[in-house]
Amino acid sequence: MYRQGDILILPVAEADVPPSVRALPPAPRDGRGRMVLALGEATGHAHALAAPGTLLRTPDPRTPDHLHLPSGGRLVHEEHAAISLPKGWYRVIRQREYVPGSVRVVAD
Repeated sequence: MYRQGDILILPVAEADVPPSVRALPPAPRDGRGRMVLALGEATGHAHALAAPGTLLRTPDPRTPDHLHLPSGGRLVHEEHAAISLPKGWYRVIRQREYVPGSVRVVAD
């Protein structure tokens, strides 16, 4: 398992990626060609990968996204050490926090 700030990345077997997730269109890359797992709302910093692969983003931000890296990749962020990810499938989970009456995704 890997953690970078408010992002948790869990390796998963390809067979454990739900069919409903596989049917999602790939998330678009940003203007720099990166897959952005999370964008800092306050700073504009990003948890991002500039590697071949696919990010499958679920419509509900509280539901994990899935990431496929056929050759591996390097997760970078301006305020954290880079993390090398081996090839494979991953579940990407955003940290959540409780606020009275609801649960929300942490914004940095």
